[in-house]
Amino acid sequence: MFITRECDYAVRVIRALIDEERLSVGEICKKEEITAPFAYKILKKLQTAKIVKGFRGVHGGYALEKDPGEITLLDVYRAIDPEMFLVECLDPDKQCSRDGAGGMPCQIHQELEYIQKRLLDLLSERSLEKILGHE
Repeated sequence: MFITRECDYAVRVIRALIDEERLSVGEICKKEEITAPFAYKILKKLQTAKIVKGFRGVHGGYALEKDPGEITLLDVYRAIDPEMFLVECLDPDKQCSRDGAGGMPCQIHQELEYIQKRLLDLLSERSLEKILGHE
């Protein structure tokens, strides 16, 4: 699947943090109806991608590390799933059994490559700040 539930929830985490100085995992979970174990997993990946930052201690929690005007849906989705493909045969590490079979390119494979490129372009076109109306 191209956009997983984890990707969707990662956008929810960003949405929860966008107008906040800092939120605890519990606050994020309550705001966005996400379970804590799932939120921790997502936050770890978003931290690795330097989209959010974590704070330890009594006043710990999470905040956006990047400006919301610089974060796109593609940034969030790639933080969660760096290798996003519409279908498995678009993965360069996997062999498409039909592309190049009989010396001919697979027209479906080529069309899906085009669609995936357009989709990635669209996902990176607008910032989350703009999408969520926080300009």
